[in-house]
Amino acid sequence: MPELFSSLLEIDGLLWLITGVVAAGLVRGFAGFGSGMIIMATASSVLPPVSAVIFMMMAELIGPLPNLRAAWRDGEPRDVGRLMIGATLLVPLGIWCLANMSTEIFGWIVSFCVLLLLAMLMTGWRYKGELTPRLTVFTGALGGFMSGFAGIPGPPVIMLYMSSRLPIAVIRANFLLYLLAIDVVMIVVFWGSGLFVWEIAVLGLLAGIPNLVANYAGALLFDPGAERIFRIVAYIVIAASAIAGLPLWN
Repeated sequence: MPELFSSLLEIDGLLWLITGVVAAGLVRGFAGFGSGMIIMATASSVLPPVSAVIFMMMAELIGPLPNLRAAWRDGEPRDVGRLMIGATLLVPLGIWCLANMSTEIFGWIVSFCVLLLLAMLMTGWRYKGELTPRLTVFTGALGGFMSGFAGIPGPPVIMLYMSSRLPIAVIRANFLLYLLAIDVVMIVVFWGSGLFVWEIAVLGLLAGIPNLVANYAGALLFDPGAERIFRIVAYIVIAASAIAGLPLWN
């Protein structure tokens, strides 16, 4: 065990990983989304593709737990269940694509996806159609594939819910429930497929401690009336993480 902790402390870019985890926790605690984009943008510049996704899902596993009860109360678990039906179907396909990708290409894809989806959010692009159960399942499937492939399951769901008329508290709660549930599914699939890296999993769990504190702090800052200001700050943090995570700087 001492040897394990010693090897973890020697990982290049450890401070960068922890900084990303803390920033992600603050954003997720307040807004309920955006954390995966931040962690993956930082982790993809430090770790190989599979390890980066394992680090992300383990770091986020315990962080949202203090806000889980409130999310279950304020959200719509049945709707989240529809998302998870689709997500569970396509997570394995995304992980298969991930396992067959080079580190450099992975870093470029993650940063590009984060910046593209961030641009869509900032420009106000929204789906204007009806949010049917079938569309919700399809969106969950797309999120599941993106989760397995690039470790960022949130953007398709963010686009879906931001187009709805649900109160921001309900949207935030649904995000939290969905992202936590998909992390659990990801862990099971990684374990079953033999891709689970225990050293990185332990590092992710340890990083989950500052992530938990940051989630709690972000939840205390949540105020629907301050949504516009916080979104601006969140967008800046996500963009900075994506740009800093480009393989160009490696």
